[in-house]
Amino acid sequence: MGSETATLERVRLDKWLWAARLFRTRAKAKAAIVGGKVQADGQRAKPAKEIGVGSMLRVRRGDDEFTLEVIALSEERRGAPEAAGLYRETEASLTARTEAAARRRAQREAMQLPQQRPDRRDRRALERVKRGG
Repeated sequence: MGSETATLERVRLDKWLWAARLFRTRAKAKAAIVGGKVQADGQRAKPAKEIGVGSMLRVRRGDDEFTLEVIALSEERRGAPEAAGLYRETEASLTARTEAAARRRAQREAMQLPQQRPDRRDRRALERVKRGG
């Protein structure tokens, strides 16, 4: 079922997300769509929704949220450089993601981690505090 990228006018949303390498499998792409983590043109979508060039997608993966414009269509999963050519991320989305990543990095660096794991005595003291006794 090898279809050319140039001849496609519409593609299923779950197939496109998989082909664009935003999700590892079509099943994970479908689960994200059903879970409300993907919006097409500002509305909640279904996996079989057909998208075309110019469609705007909002994809939430973990802590990151992408706002993408579809610039090419494909039903086939190819290499990462070709997959990156299927979409363009908006400037606002890119700056928001980099700022959020910097905030997360700063929070992680500010956390004080213990030098070692608690031993038996410390662990039992922690359990007493948690139980309220």
